[in-house]
Amino acid sequence: MDSFKLLSARSVARALAAGAAAALMATQLHGVLIDLWPFSHAQFSRYAAPVTEETLKCLYVVWLIRRGRVGFLVDAAILGFAVGTAFAIVENVEYLRAIAEPRVVLWIVRGLGTAILHGATTAIFAVVSKVLADRRPDRLSVFLPGLLAAAAIHSLFNHFVLPPLVATALLLVALPALLLVVFDRSERATREWLGLGLDSELELFESILSGQVLATRVGSYLQSLKAHFPGTAVADMLCLLRIHLELSIRAKGLLLAREAGFAVPVGQDVRANLRELRYLEQGLGTTGRLAVKPILRRTSRDLWQVYKLEEAGGVEA
Repeated sequence: MDSFKLLSARSVARALAAGAAAALMATQLHGVLIDLWPFSHAQFSRYAAPVTEETLKCLYVVWLIRRGRVGFLVDAAILGFAVGTAFAIVENVEYLRAIAEPRVVLWIVRGLGTAILHGATTAIFAVVSKVLADRRPDRLSVFLPGLLAAAAIHSLFNHFVLPPLVATALLLVALPALLLVVFDRSERATREWLGLGLDSELELFESILSGQVLATRVGSYLQSLKAHFPGTAVADMLCLLRIHLELSIRAKGLLLAREAGFAVPVGQDVRANLRELRYLEQGLGTTGRLAVKPILRRTSRDLWQVYKLEEAGGVEA
């Protein structure tokens, strides 16, 4: 269903590794907390473990979103589920190895049930956080609602309100339905972003190449900056805008080619542009980057598409 092939196998592998590491950290942390917990082990699994486990799993997803590594909801769903899956594998290996009675029903409930649970809760956290982070990218508080939702679902599952087999069956039905909605919404958002974004970027890019950019609103804004910055700095801003537009157009072309089934290599010119982009950003400094911000879109998806080019071209971010 991921028709644009937004994620590479390497990205998923890193998410799996992060989930496994989170499970090992949770094992060590719980070994300490259980000794300090004043209530029963059952209450620990219902109230404390959901919070600690979901927090540890979600840390990697938070880092991905904050670093612009997640472009669309489908990215968030896949990476979140991968983290949760690896967490469940490590946890289940430890748990099932310790049980004395290897009943099939217990393996289904504890193994499959909790595996689906961990994947689902982390995917839900990732999707909710991605939606909120797109609206308020500068606030860490956007991650709190998703974390609370994940911990609440986890705690409810550990309360055994429903019979274990029924709860497992419910997860198996509800999760695919949730992912279908996420994939459908993400697919439509991707196509809209590609269509509208590509048209406007091509128009502005052509005006820069033809020397007619000064007749546009972007050109008027750059002209106004001459009163505050040296001419060389304004020229660097225009160069930065041109390179950013070119890379953005290349990234969108790469996605369209992938959807059509073609593997388009990233050439040396793209790698050179990526290096020059970093050089110009450093040279302009904080004040210069703030000045060019109104005409240089730096949303999470813009950061993500640069990252995708860096990943495809083997250029370190």
